[in-house]
Amino acid sequence: MHIILLSGGSGNRLWPLSNDTRSKQFLKILECASGQRESMVQRVWGQLGQKNLRERSVLATGRSQVELIQSQLGPEVELIVEPERRDTFPAIALAAGYLYSVKGAALSDVVIVLPVDLFVEDLFFDKVKELESLMVHTKAELGLMGVSPDHPSSKFGYIVPQSPITEAHGTEFFRVSHFVEKPDGPAALRLMEQSAIWNCGVFAFRLEYMIEHLIQRSLPIQYDELLNQYSRMEKISFDYAVVEQATNIVAMPYRGIWKDLGTWDALTEEVRTPLIGKGTLTEDSTRTHVINELDIPITVIGAPNLIVAASPDGILVSEKNASMRIKDVMKFGEQRPMYEERRWGRYRVLDYIKYPNGNEVLTKRICILQGKNLSYQYHLHRSEVWTVVSGVGEMVLDGNVRSIGKGDVIVIPAGAKHSLRAITDIEMIEVQTGSELVEEDVVRLAMKWEEIEVNVLS
Repeated sequence: MHIILLSGGSGNRLWPLSNDTRSKQFLKILECASGQRESMVQRVWGQLGQKNLRERSVLATGRSQVELIQSQLGPEVELIVEPERRDTFPAIALAAGYLYSVKGAALSDVVIVLPVDLFVEDLFFDKVKELESLMVHTKAELGLMGVSPDHPSSKFGYIVPQSPITEAHGTEFFRVSHFVEKPDGPAALRLMEQSAIWNCGVFAFRLEYMIEHLIQRSLPIQYDELLNQYSRMEKISFDYAVVEQATNIVAMPYRGIWKDLGTWDALTEEVRTPLIGKGTLTEDSTRTHVINELDIPITVIGAPNLIVAASPDGILVSEKNASMRIKDVMKFGEQRPMYEERRWGRYRVLDYIKYPNGNEVLTKRICILQGKNLSYQYHLHRSEVWTVVSGVGEMVLDGNVRSIGKGDVIVIPAGAKHSLRAITDIEMIEVQTGSELVEEDVVRLAMKWEEIEVNVLS
């Protein structure tokens, strides 16, 4: 069995903590057994480890999330990186090509696709293992796992049975008749009476089935060639491209904890403390949650059932039940992310100005964690000035090595090759000036410090 974890999407519904690079699955709001805060992706990765499924898993994501994933899960996580966002069918097709041509998986192997933002109990992953057995014994084209609903909901799609629930080798399942997308209340109640289950985005297929789909669409089955031709793949979901075209589908009901934490109202139900970050909540502010990433305190007095969320991207104050209307009132995509986690640490944008002549000035506060390093890189259209606030590190600038520490100021002209390794946690203020202050202006020559030592410093 192979598992493909899908990590994509942009952060709109949980604005302002989520943004175009930090989607909901990366927010460190949930509390783990040790009392530390963890994200959804860290929680799922930990559960996969407990069930000995981590070594069977690859994670499909976009370029903008790579460093954030490596920061939260570690550099050892096996990533399949989309060259561009093109919906779930292209992402799963690319991962299938990777399993087939790079990993050498057998065509008869069962592949299970899971969303990475699951909030489930550990039992869920035992059921995932059962899904593999179900595919083997039923010879179905596709296997799905859905949640047995405990109330009629219009928020989810439904998988409708063609045959009564039966059992194979101890696993309950049914043959699928059709799908219903987010019905109204009365229709949802009728679907529950038909033993329909919520579609939770879990798919299983034999690798051969997906490879045949690629051939039918005149697409390559080799991973490298799929990457080269990725831009010509149709932007379409796996549901529309594959699931709704299949005729032999089985589904397995899951009766356990499963929640969609895609809104502030739902997410805060799983947050144990009402206050995260600097602030004060009075006792009569019942069911109010404050999540504050800023350095200034937030005080809430006598205001119940609110979500107050603050980050460098903005501040949200909303009645909880109304928080899902964020997409209706906000215009997304126009503002650069003001906070990001990277494989080496994190940064926060302090100020950004664009002048009428096209010149830009961007000021960041950067933290590089002990033992981590920036890539060896240069910029085409911008210069930088670093002012070290705390910590010590080792810097390379155009082949010259020097130690830097608190109070040092370093000028990095456009075109100058540079990197920095943190000997202790190091914080600095970076001021960028130029005409294109974007990620595409970074030309990376080496990522690991060992590579830099061999190719630059030796």
